[in-house]
Amino acid sequence: MAEGSKLQNVIGSSVDPQSPRAKANRAALLEVLATIRSQEETIRLGGGARAAAAQHAKKRLTVRERLKLLLDEGSQFLELGLWAAYEMYTDYGGAPGAGVVTGLGRVSGRLSMIIANDATVKAGAFFPMTAKKVLRAQNIALENRIPTLYLVDSAGVFLPLQEDVFPDMDDFGRVFRNNAVMSSMGIPQITAIMGMCVAGGAYLPVMTDTVLMTEGSGLFLAGPSLVQAAIGQKTDPEELGGASMHAEISGTVDFKEPDDHHCLARLRSLVDKLGSRKPASAAEERFSRTAYDAKRDAPKRALEDVYGLLNPAPGASNIYDMHEVIARIVDRSEFDEYKEEFGRTVLCGYARIGGHAVGIVANQKTNQIQIVAMGPSAGAKRIEVGGVIYTEGAQKAARFIMDCNQNLVPLIFLHDVNGFMVGKDAEWSGIIRAGAKMVSAVSTSIVPKIAVIIGGSFGAGHYAMCGKAYDPRFLFAWPTARYAVMSGASAAGTLAEVRAKQVERGGKVLSEAERTALYDEIKSTYDAQADPRYGAARLWIDAIIDPANTREVLITALEACAMNPEVPRFNPGVLQT
Repeated sequence: MAEGSKLQNVIGSSVDPQSPRAKANRAALLEVLATIRSQEETIRLGGGARAAAAQHAKKRLTVRERLKLLLDEGSQFLELGLWAAYEMYTDYGGAPGAGVVTGLGRVSGRLSMIIANDATVKAGAFFPMTAKKVLRAQNIALENRIPTLYLVDSAGVFLPLQEDVFPDMDDFGRVFRNNAVMSSMGIPQITAIMGMCVAGGAYLPVMTDTVLMTEGSGLFLAGPSLVQAAIGQKTDPEELGGASMHAEISGTVDFKEPDDHHCLARLRSLVDKLGSRKPASAAEERFSRTAYDAKRDAPKRALEDVYGLLNPAPGASNIYDMHEVIARIVDRSEFDEYKEEFGRTVLCGYARIGGHAVGIVANQKTNQIQIVAMGPSAGAKRIEVGGVIYTEGAQKAARFIMDCNQNLVPLIFLHDVNGFMVGKDAEWSGIIRAGAKMVSAVSTSIVPKIAVIIGGSFGAGHYAMCGKAYDPRFLFAWPTARYAVMSGASAAGTLAEVRAKQVERGGKVLSEAERTALYDEIKSTYDAQADPRYGAARLWIDAIIDPANTREVLITALEACAMNPEVPRFNPGVLQT
């Protein structure tokens, strides 16, 4: 090919890391990251040093020690749901990480979903968020056909909150239902019991394919005390449900191991021998993937430059070119932009990440001059506000999403969205119809979808960009993310005015200082709820990630998505035209 005809699809960059704005943003974001990392290290301590010592006294390892032995040496563990239950259950002393560790890691070279109880947190008991965290991990494994390994060490349901753990379709019982469904779909499941496994929780290991158990562990529907209370029978734990009994008499366990170390070694050996239901050759894979070389195919732009793009302060007005982010996460910084000149506040295009073909839908944060296509101002020039979805952008995105589904291209959504445009021009142009088209395309999409909340993700814009309710396989957030119906400033302005009128109807007139105090109070609360840690505590977000690790995280997520070769027929239904 002649040099002059070579495709020009490498994204340029105008970022100056040494500019005052970039340096200030970088310093602020690194400070936030340092706080988040410190908080994450505290969460990883689980119940603390005393609880860890108690675990060691039982000749058992802590959950993090078990993971270190289980995972391939030097491999990365993509932890999911770390922030679950953050600042929740304070009346009961808290539940760091919801008392369970979940995530994707390599075991004997095989990417696996790992679900491991943390016995240092209330003896590994299931709080409401524990059940939801386990279910989220199982659902990821179900959707992507990922082998799942359970490290069980749990006292069962946390009884003071049993009504919020036990009965509903997204509660404890759903875990066992998922065990059965996963098995019926051919998804390998192996359980290692390395502690207590009692009451309803005893069904989990027995509903998986293979069961390992260490000496000194217990597996029973009712412990000795409950058995005595229920039927008057006295028995010791070993006789009732110890490893020897289940290995020699009941036949419930498949492998009896002397301790945690031997048990984890056996588990790694078993995973090493698992077969695969993936297509036999790359040519048979459903989603395009090319040979990938980490050095050759690295982005041409420095990943660390993203630290200077956004001010992490709540309510900060961040104006930046989203191409700068895309250039730092895609292979060789190459991006084939779709309808580049049309609907410019939404960016769409094709790229590869770690060799995986992807379609990217992203919000453009710089203001754009655009020709009005429809409505009372058709033909006129207007300034489109960055981060707002206009009619043309919604139409473009809907068509692009459908194209990706037609051609089996997984989708990546990069959020920094204020919402849809409002006003007479927008209504006349059919913004509701165009928005419905985009939401419908996202809803009926059958290819894997992964969302990353970079900045704001507000209102219906969150829905259109594949928010939590729209079944993204994974949803990640930067520390700069803000996740709510509207921004703190907008919500505070609205709610403060409503409350002021309520007070005034009672005969009191608020002073300017009182109005300001009311506004600040509401904004502070709203900003706290929009913080990604608040969303991650409730499992609305799978993980808060370092912006510089975005590419690495997406490569792992895309590899997980590619493990499921089954793709249903794309049927978009009735679309507004």
